[in-house]
Amino acid sequence: MLTLFSQFLKDLYHNRAMILQLTVRDFRTRYLGSYLGLLWAFIQPSVTILIFWFVFEVGFKSAPVGELPFILWLITGIIPWFFIADTLSSATNSIVENSFLVKKVVFRVSMLPIVKLLSALVIHLFFVVVIFLFFMTYGVWPTLYSLQVIYYGFAMIVLLLGLSWMTSALIIFLKDVGQIVAMCLQFGFWLTPIFWSLQMIPGKYQIFLKLNPVYYIIQGYRDSFIHNIWFWEHPAYTAYYWLFTGTIFVLGAVVFTRLRPHFADVL
Repeated sequence: MLTLFSQFLKDLYHNRAMILQLTVRDFRTRYLGSYLGLLWAFIQPSVTILIFWFVFEVGFKSAPVGELPFILWLITGIIPWFFIADTLSSATNSIVENSFLVKKVVFRVSMLPIVKLLSALVIHLFFVVVIFLFFMTYGVWPTLYSLQVIYYGFAMIVLLLGLSWMTSALIIFLKDVGQIVAMCLQFGFWLTPIFWSLQMIPGKYQIFLKLNPVYYIIQGYRDSFIHNIWFWEHPAYTAYYWLFTGTIFVLGAVVFTRLRPHFADVL
């Protein structure tokens, strides 16, 4: 199994130039034909954030979280969630959408979920800049802790790669996987403390919500921008996250490799 997995990663490395080309192509074609083109990639999430800001800060007049306005607490949770949801939903269908490439012997189909991830990553990096701008607008300037966003971004990528390889392979044989992923994203959005604080839940139940690996990412973004806490100050939870994520990453790669020879027959 380890030999199979290492060969899988080598193939991806050797095809890195093609992955980059396909990412640029995917990013362009996703919004091809619309008047605003690529701007829609940034307009839609921006409008969503503005709506939430108006509803919670202007409409509901949500109280500040600690000493910070609610909107700053909100965007540090919802922006990484946008990246997770966009990547997983698009990568799951990446092979089905490009079924004509499956029969090409020289084409590495395993690159397709990566292309979707990198395409979503471009948008995410833009919104990370938006986070910095929002904080500076409210007079909160970046610190060394803010650099942890690089670490948590990498942590997200590893988790999403494993999940994407797994779901994109399974959906070919089980069409319900697409609906299951969509349903899990809906539940995950409300079960993850994006709009609400984990402190609202009784202590004896918090441990179950922390088993959600996305909580580690959301809390990590807030630790980086708000709480000023290094990731190694949570050694037990950091170890749990990487054990879980490493398992998903390896399992996703192995499942994809095992099922790959049968893609053409089913599609």
